[in-house]
Amino acid sequence: MTLTDPKSMIRVAREAGGEAHVEPLNLGERVRELRRSRGWTLEEAAVRAGLARSTLSKIENGQMSPTYEALKKLAGGLAISVPQLFTPPSKQQVMGRMAVTKAGEGQAQATVTYEHELLAAHLTKKQMLPYRATIRARELEEFDGWVRHDGEEFLYVLTGVIRLYTEFYEPVELRRGDSAYYDAAMGHNVISLSEEDATLLWVTSLV
Repeated sequence: MTLTDPKSMIRVAREAGGEAHVEPLNLGERVRELRRSRGWTLEEAAVRAGLARSTLSKIENGQMSPTYEALKKLAGGLAISVPQLFTPPSKQQVMGRMAVTKAGEGQAQATVTYEHELLAAHLTKKQMLPYRATIRARELEEFDGWVRHDGEEFLYVLTGVIRLYTEFYEPVELRRGDSAYYDAAMGHNVISLSEEDATLLWVTSLV
């Protein structure tokens, strides 16, 4: 599939998303997860919470339902509130997702003014759209009006020199190592000022 403009990438990425499903919470597993995330042994956690080791073990293994007093002690020992004991981690945390894109292995998407290399292209339901962009445009007139879309955007100059045009601010010149973060609903365009096409790391939020 060929995308003809940057807004198409945003639209396709959004359509690949979906509703998050919240799994039922198992208190014992939740307590064990919180304890292990802190690197504590059963004994250490029990001491911090002021509970018997056997009591904590039974709670983690679902062999007993703790009283409210025990829950307060447990939450205090873990330095969280009682409601947080019953708040499941987000689906993203449970999944532990990761995507690696080696240099030059991104998904290429060419446009008239930019050439994009989508990173983590095969990872679905992303909340960010990261891509490496080569800026071919040299004049603002090469664009068919402003680029604008939902979300926020971050750009970081990798090579060359660019000029960032935005709807409500004066144009700004950015060089290697410079960056900008802006509201993507505000009209924006980028051109290269250097002899070679400038390259950027661009990250767009999808939420």
